[in-house]
This record gives sequence, C-alpha cells and structure tokens, in this order.
Amino acid sequence: MASLPETWVGVNFWSRVGGPFMWRSFDAAVVREELQTLADHSLTITRSFFFWPDFHPEPYRIDEGKCASFARFLDLHVAAGLRTIPTFIVGHMSGQNWDPAWRNDRDLYRDVWMVGRQAWFVQEMTRRFAEHPAISGWLISNEMPLYGGGGGLMGPVERVDGAAVRTWSELMVSAVRAGGGTQPVSLGDGAWGLEVFGQDNGFPLSWTAPLIDWIGPHSYHMNDDPVRQNLIPAFNSELCAPFDRPVIMEEFGVTSEFAADDNAADYYRQVLHSTLAAGVTGWLGWNNTDFDLDAQEPYNHRPFELHFGLTTPDGTPKPALGELGRFAAGVRERGLAQARRAPTRTGLVVSAYFDREFPFWGQEEAPAMRDALLEGYISARLANLAPAIVRDEHALPGLPLLIVPSAKAITTPGARALAENARQGSTVWVSFGCGETLNQRGWWWPGVDQTFGVRHAARYGLSEPVAGDTVAFRFEESFGGIEAGADLVFPIGGSHIARAMFPVEPAGARVVARDEAGRPAILVFETGKGRLILCTYPLELFAARTSFVDRGDLVRLYEALAEIADACGPVHVSARDVYGDLLVGPDGTATVVVVSEADEPRVVTVHTAGHADVELSLAPYGAALVPASPTDPSR
Repeated sequence: MASLPETWVGVNFWSRVGGPFMWRSFDAAVVREELQTLADHSLTITRSFFFWPDFHPEPYRIDEGKCASFARFLDLHVAAGLRTIPTFIVGHMSGQNWDPAWRNDRDLYRDVWMVGRQAWFVQEMTRRFAEHPAISGWLISNEMPLYGGGGGLMGPVERVDGAAVRTWSELMVSAVRAGGGTQPVSLGDGAWGLEVFGQDNGFPLSWTAPLIDWIGPHSYHMNDDPVRQNLIPAFNSELCAPFDRPVIMEEFGVTSEFAADDNAADYYRQVLHSTLAAGVTGWLGWNNTDFDLDAQEPYNHRPFELHFGLTTPDGTPKPALGELGRFAAGVRERGLAQARRAPTRTGLVVSAYFDREFPFWGQEEAPAMRDALLEGYISARLANLAPAIVRDEHALPGLPLLIVPSAKAITTPGARALAENARQGSTVWVSFGCGETLNQRGWWWPGVDQTFGVRHAARYGLSEPVAGDTVAFRFEESFGGIEAGADLVFPIGGSHIARAMFPVEPAGARVVARDEAGRPAILVFETGKGRLILCTYPLELFAARTSFVDRGDLVRLYEALAEIADACGPVHVSARDVYGDLLVGPDGTATVVVVSEADEPRVVTVHTAGHADVELSLAPYGAALVPASPTDPSR
C-alpha cells in the first residue's frame, strides 16, 4: 500500500471561471488568485478533475490543449505551495452526467471496448503528469456509481454486475500503475456501498479496500435531528475504519441555499472535529468557490449547486473557510494526521445481515438497522465510550462492553459469539428489534430464552404494540449510576411495525427495570465471568425515528452500562451533550478532541486518565483540540 502524505486538508476545486468547463477558457490569473486564497488559509491540497468530455474528445485522442492548461494548473499549485489529486473519469458532476460524444450509451463496466478506452485514458493522463511535483494522489472517478450505475447516497441503489465493476476497478488502478503513477490511488466511488449503507451498489469495501490506498466517503446527507446531522459523517467513517485503509473525507460541504453562513461554519467545525475523533486523516471540502454561472448546466436546473463554495464568486472567504483553515493549522501544528485513537473498551456490533446478502433477506431492512446503529453510536459517543465498530461474523475482540442496538436479525454464529464473549467476561447489551417490514416480523435471534435467561411470550406474526410518544422505565435495583427507584423516559418513534416490545418473564435472569405496565424492560443474565443485558424495547430505533429527539436518558443508560462493564472511554466530559476522544501521536504526544452538540455555550471539565483536568469554554456547537498534559511531569 502506497503511503499517504502527512496531512491532506483542502478542497475540491473548480475555478469560478467556467466551473466544470474551466478548461475550455482556462484563466491562469484567476486560478492563481483562487489557489493563493486556499494557501493563505493553511490548506495544502486540492482535488482536481479531468472533465472527461473535454479531455477525451475522440476514442483514440486526448486534447493536448486541455492537457497544457492542466500542466499550467499544476505549476500554479507548486507556486502556491499546494498539491493536487487529479480525478480521471469525470462523467458525473453536481447532479448531471456528461458523456464524451463517442460513448453512444455503451456500458462503462461491461463493454470491453469502452472499458479499454477508459483504461487508455487513465494510463495516458497518468503518463503525462505522474512526475509533476504537484501530484499527491489519483482518483479513478467522480462518484462512478452515479455515472456507470449502482447508485447510492440519497438516491436509489441499483443492481449492477458486481464482477464487471470489480474488473473495471482493477483495470483502472492497473492503468495508473502502467502509466507510471506511484502515488496513492482510490476509486472516488463515495463509499456508499454495502458495509456503510447496507445496500449493494457494486462497490463493497470487502473488495475495494484491498485494491486502493484510502477509502473516501462522500457525505451530503439530510436528517431531522441536529446531532444526527452532525455525526453521520463520523459514523460513516467509523463503518469504513475496519477495512485497514486510511479514511479520507473526500467530499462534504453545504450550500448557502440550504444553510446560513454561520450555520455552515458550525457544520464544517462539527464534521472536521467529529471525523478526526473517528480516526479520519484527511479532509476535502466541497468546494472552493461559488459560481456566477446561472445559464450554464448543471446550475441552470440545480441552482443550489451554485453556492457550495468556501468563497463567494468574487473570492471573498466565507466563515466555513475560516473553520477549515483553523482546523488545518491545528492538525498540522499537533501532528494529528499521524496520530491514532487511544484504545477503546466498547464495541458497537454490526450484524452480518447489514453488510452481507443472505437468501430471502431484503435490502429494505437495512435503513432500520443502520439508523439504530447510528443512534447507538451517538449515545455511546455522548456517554464518553468512544466506541469502535466490530462485526458479528469477525472475531469479536473481547471488549469489556459490546452493544447490539435494535438489530432485527443476527446470524447464529454471531449470536453464539456474543454469548461466549459474555461468558469470558464481557457485558453484552442487546436491545430487541423487529425492524420495519413484515418480512417474517419478529426477532431473528437464535435461542432467546436460553441466551438471556428468560421465557418469552411472543406470538407468531403478531407484535406486542407500544402506544404513546414515550415509555418510562422504573429501576427496581441500582444499575451503574442509576439508583433504585429512578425513572428514565425514552421516546417512542417509527412505524406501527417498529412500535413493538418483546414480552418476557425472567427464567434465570433478574429484572432490573420495568415499564409502566409492570412488564420487564431490562433484564440481566449473569453467565460465566460476564453478563448479557436484554432490553425488551428497541430504544435506539425509537430514538432514530424521532425528530429533534431528547436522547438524554438513553445517554444516561449507556453511561450506566459503561460503569457496570468498566468500559469508560479515555476521556470524560462533564456535560452529556459534549464528548471527547484521545489521539496519541507517534511520539506519545496526546491531544483531546472535544466536540459540543449543544446549541448554547457550555463550560465543561475534561478529564483524561493520567492527565491534568482541563476546564473548557465552548461556543454553541463548538469544538477544540486540547493538549493533554500528564499529571506526572516525568511522563
């Protein structure tokens, strides 16, 4: 695997003169000014684009005039102290697909001649520019699933020939190497596939990751809760993390049509710091500039695409560019792109049903599983657990705390592995879930009674419906930091299918909490050296289906789990809407990333084991990089 540069913090780049058509009338003076603005804000990298119809106008010809402009573009990068990551197959851009005139609807993955023309283009462009000092890496495509087929992100997922997609990818990467490109390379597919979204668009990480040098999520999501909106990019990155490649936020950003400038700056700050805490080591915002190109496609029919920039059309920086610049300077000053997260004691378990295809299991089940996982991740973050993603069919790591949030289905080997982890000393939290479809409605968990020490009273094909907007649990005994007699209140959300609980009675387990009707809500089953804790309500899925949700008691419950399992993370922040994580550099230097999800100012105490406590003042949705000073100066 090729090594990545120490720090990639920059932007995707189109000049305000022309946007995607910038190579038709390349304005070096404007580009020089645009690049200097980026350099003045501590940025070091751009992602650039060979607009395919322009650079490859005939099947066996490359436009040398456009290449000359790109060579000048590279020289301007060097003069500004910047580098760039060129992108080859740019047939999709900003909500429109753009074909070379000679494509004639040929299949981009399966037509041998068409694949050959793409590989030739990639090899020839690499050969021309691989030796230029401005080149930092290569991207094969811009969101190829939206151009060649597969789909993803917010659109529908399409079935494609996965074997053809894999072969196409292998040939494109080989073309970079054949052209003399030794720099790191990735696909530019957006990381929208099976392991991140639970739906197969032809680009699963299981085979793309070994082929590439970094995984590059693209994140333009919409949500109805501010904390979810802020943390989805970090969650997506965490789902990419187990595949043993650096994770680079290849695209993220906001348009001024959808977000006021101050709110856009908040969003940039949140994404940058939350993904840093999630282990991301590079960031490329979308994009460098707004456009005055009202009559030009795609902006004439997608007007919000005009104003995704970090500067206005006259080059004036927006507040979000200041956030990106300050973050870039902080990451570089602290050497954080080389740092790694401190070890965690908590694993968030992803069911194999989420990221594998099983017979007669529909991908329509994936959204509920993903959204429950996301809520589990958010609650664990706010409870200072610093969770890591683990997968139930991989060797579970024997962490003190394993969390399985509202998963409808789990494989038999996965369930057995969780039970064995409990016998070996783990605390395993499992919340019931029956999903949001009628496909064998029920809880697909083998041996529920024996596993959890209960006797269930479920009825085939029927649910035990839950009414109202909230459910209260009363604790019959102390549970971590929750005292006996305490009431915790949780939201109820979702469809009538999801609004269900699992009726059980104890048969070896002990009841810790009951609902208002006196039914067991949380039961603990001691087994071996550890325990399994069953929650009979899908609390995480309920929260995921609630707008602007109050998840305070869910966070409190997760804090109790951490106390019971001795699984507290390396950093504890004194407010439940502020979290932190610890990054440790190669030289042992420690930095705490602190992120506030509060919409008002917070003054918090940050406690890091073995380091001096720090009192910190944070603005609404604020974030900070805090040096961790050892309490023992000799350390």
